[in-house]
Amino acid sequence: MTENLPLVVLIVIGIVLLVLVGIFLSYLGTWLKARMNGAPVSVMNLIGMRLGGVPYNLVVTARITAVKAGIPLNTDKIAAHYLAGGNVVPTVQALIAAQKAGITLDWDRACAIDLATKGSGKSVVEAVRTSVDPKVIDCPNPESGRTTIDGVAKDGIQVKVKARVTVRTHLDRFVGGAKEETIIARVGEGIVTTIGMADSYKHVLEAPDSISKTVLARGLDVGSAFEILSIDIADVDVGENIGARLQVAQAEANKNMAQAQAEIRRAAAVALEQEMRARVQEMQAKVVESQAQVPLAMAEAFRSGRLGVMDYYKMENIQADTAMRGSIAQPEQKK
Repeated sequence: MTENLPLVVLIVIGIVLLVLVGIFLSYLGTWLKARMNGAPVSVMNLIGMRLGGVPYNLVVTARITAVKAGIPLNTDKIAAHYLAGGNVVPTVQALIAAQKAGITLDWDRACAIDLATKGSGKSVVEAVRTSVDPKVIDCPNPESGRTTIDGVAKDGIQVKVKARVTVRTHLDRFVGGAKEETIIARVGEGIVTTIGMADSYKHVLEAPDSISKTVLARGLDVGSAFEILSIDIADVDVGENIGARLQVAQAEANKNMAQAQAEIRRAAAVALEQEMRARVQEMQAKVVESQAQVPLAMAEAFRSGRLGVMDYYKMENIQADTAMRGSIAQPEQKK
C-alpha cells in the first residue's frame, strides 16, 4: 500500500495539471489575441469574468478596439457596463467617434447616455453622430398625422406652416434632457404664437423668415438634449377664414337668442291676453249679477212703500227721454 502511494499522488497531480492546462487552453485564444493586439488581459481576469456571467470575448474585443484607438480602457469598467445592461461595443465606438471629432466625452458619460437611450430606438452612437453631424427634424412630425402647424393672425385668417429644425446633440445635457418630441412641441407653440401676434396674414406671407427668427430667439432648447442651430420655414399656405366663420357662428347664436327671447315675449303676451279675457268675462258676470238685483231692489221698495207707482212712471219717462236724446245726439251710421 505504501509502495503505491507515490503513484496515486502522481496521478492526482497529473489530473490537476490536465485540468489547469485545459482551462488555460480554453482561454488561450482570447488571452493571446489580447496580448498580440497590445491590450493584455490576465487569465485570472478572464476566469473571473466567466464566473461572473460576463462574455469575456466581447469585453476583450471592446478593450482591443479602445486601446487601438488610443483610449486606455480596462476590462473592469467594460464588464461593469455590461452587467448594468449596457451595449458594450456601441459605447466604445461612440467614445472613439467623439475622440476623433474632438468632442469631450469620457467613459462614464458614454455609459450613461447608452443606458438612457436603451429601449428608445436610439443609441449612444447616434447621439455622438448627431453631435458631429446635425440632424433635421420635421415640425410637425409626419408620424403624428398632422402635416402643418396652423395659426390664426389677428385678422382672422388661418396660416398653415411647415418647418424644419436643425439640431445638434448636446452630450452634457443628453442624460435627463428633453428629447425630440419636446423640441417639436416647443417650436410648434412658438410658431402658433408668432402667427397670432401678426396683424395680418399678409405679413406672414411676405416675411416667413420672421417666424423662424422670432421662434429661434426664444431659446427653445433650454433644458433639452439638443442645441437648435436653425429653424427654417419650408412651406407657408393660407387656410380658412376663421374670423369670418366665428362671426357667422356668433351671428347665428345671436339670432337664435333673439328668436328665443321673442318667443318668450309672445308667450307672455298670449298669456296676458288670455288673462284679460278672463277678467272681462268676470266683470261681465258681475254686471249681469248687479243688473239682476235691480228688479229685486225695486220690488222690495214697492213693498216697503219707499217707492210709489208715480215715482216709478216718472223714472221710466226720464230713462226714455235720456235714450231719445242719446239717439238724436249719436245717430246710427249707415252701413
